[in-house]
Amino acid sequence: MKKQQPQISEDKIIEASWELLGEEGIEKFSMRRLATRLGIQAPSLYWYFKSKQDLYQRLANHVSKMILKEFHSDGDWKEQLTVLAVTVRSVLSQYPCSTQLMMMTLPHEPDIIRFTNRMLLCVESTTLEQEQKMQVVTTLVNYIYYFVLDDYQHERNVSAIMKDQETDPGEEVTRLLNSMSESDAGLFRRMFTDGLFNLMGSDRSFEFGLKLILAGIEQVIQEQEK
Repeated sequence: MKKQQPQISEDKIIEASWELLGEEGIEKFSMRRLATRLGIQAPSLYWYFKSKQDLYQRLANHVSKMILKEFHSDGDWKEQLTVLAVTVRSVLSQYPCSTQLMMMTLPHEPDIIRFTNRMLLCVESTTLEQEQKMQVVTTLVNYIYYFVLDDYQHERNVSAIMKDQETDPGEEVTRLLNSMSESDAGLFRRMFTDGLFNLMGSDRSFEFGLKLILAGIEQVIQEQEK
């Protein structure tokens, strides 16, 4: 009896893509690996997506759609940008490698365009010039992306070290710091001992960085209104 070809759809391909990205990361992601997971031949995927980049575009579009769905704020520009930043970070944390996907794709999808437009609307009421408004959005989104990406990469680095060395990375850092002089590593050693580096990737750290950005935007607005 002839083996029946698995039934696939765009939705199933998208779902399997997120699963594969979560397990192996974007570095090992390929259409061949995706096809194997779906139980089909790789050429079958190209009936739905003309290339891996095309698939990446659709995944990024899906993330943008989820951000728009979860973002709700009718406050002033500062409140809107704050809620937007928190929402973007939250959604990115729900989809593996989504930050990389957002950085690797172009605004050639409808929901990516809607997402960008919504960000611009947050500052439309300000007295900033159009070029400055675009810069505000670019600066904010870059902060969010790199914050999430840095946290993601840090976790992967720690996992890799523990797997290779089977030791706590913190113990290795402590030994190294103890071998260094006060002038070379004194401040770093005190901050490390006080656990301040554990704040990296935390809500507290994210919120403080966001506060700095918003304060800078507000200062520019005030200076221009004088």
